[in-house]
Amino acid sequence: MEYIRKIKVFKTYYKEFYLAQTLEVRTKIDYVIELIKQLDRVPKSYFKQIEGVSGLFEIRVEYAGNIYRIFCCNDEGQLVILFNGFQKKSQKTPLDEIKRAKAIMNEYFNSKKG
Repeated sequence: MEYIRKIKVFKTYYKEFYLAQTLEVRTKIDYVIELIKQLDRVPKSYFKQIEGVSGLFEIRVEYAGNIYRIFCCNDEGQLVILFNGFQKKSQKTPLDEIKRAKAIMNEYFNSKKG
């Protein structure tokens, strides 16, 4: 299988979120991430830019009536960097979660500068 994008995990933020989920939720997350790696045009139902935050995206996962979000960004065109994740409890993405993801994204790009 040839992939269009590579996925990279930054630090342990994503791993901590992922391991806290049930096997069924992890399986659905894996499925959505595989789609992102393979599809040239990923549907907005799975991958969407966060409004008002340049470069920050969310991976959208739904399972058994629950909504999960994983923040990420693109780097060097074909690389998706995974940050923190959370389970959504309302329609709007909580501002605190967006601020945290923004801080992690800044931390990532600052770490690349050396």
